[in-house]
Amino acid sequence: MPRTRIKICGLTRPEDVRAAVASGADALGFVFYPKSPRYVTPAQAGALMAAAPPFVSTVALFVNASVEEVRTVALVAPFSQLQFHGDETPEQCAAIAGAVHRPFLRVFRVRPDTTGADLLEYEQKYRAASRLCSGLLLDTHVEEYGGAGKVFDWSLIPKDLAPRVVLSGGLSVSSATDAVVSVRPYAVDISSGVEASKGIKDARKIAAFAAAVRAGDSTIESENFHERRT
Repeated sequence: MPRTRIKICGLTRPEDVRAAVASGADALGFVFYPKSPRYVTPAQAGALMAAAPPFVSTVALFVNASVEEVRTVALVAPFSQLQFHGDETPEQCAAIAGAVHRPFLRVFRVRPDTTGADLLEYEQKYRAASRLCSGLLLDTHVEEYGGAGKVFDWSLIPKDLAPRVVLSGGLSVSSATDAVVSVRPYAVDISSGVEASKGIKDARKIAAFAAAVRAGDSTIESENFHERRT
């Protein structure tokens, strides 16, 4: 069974990058939204990204940024993937991703009235707009942009969509195992759930979160084994 990938987002310090890498994180997220407490300048992000080892992705989170703004960041902080977290249309995402030649994740902020059909339609629109669309990241809707730190109803995620999504929104050390077992997403994304304070990560929480995700993978593997035996 493929393991669940892990993204640690909102990194601002070298020691936090090291902690994420040591925990086995597959992706490191950097926020280029000036209103966020986790904002980093292109120069700061460039230095942090330089510490990432081979085969660990660096993800740049933008909110309603222009093509030129993203280009400027890409020159200084050569991220490997984009993450659009604002009101970007399929056409805007396609134009920005094409300008910097990077794949992108589109964030869907789930509302209480969101349906599974809404998620499938949203994914189809962005994939149709660009071959650079790599999928959806599901977060909880709040009025402000950026991570909400709140959980939405995972049961609305269609079973055929779940293996393609990145699950976010209020994940924590205590909920990670259940999230993996219940949803079975391709990846999970966490920021505030592994922090000592806003923008400052806690190495012990990062390690515990990664262990909880792996526990979820082990539970699924065990369930699959027993199903094959019966």
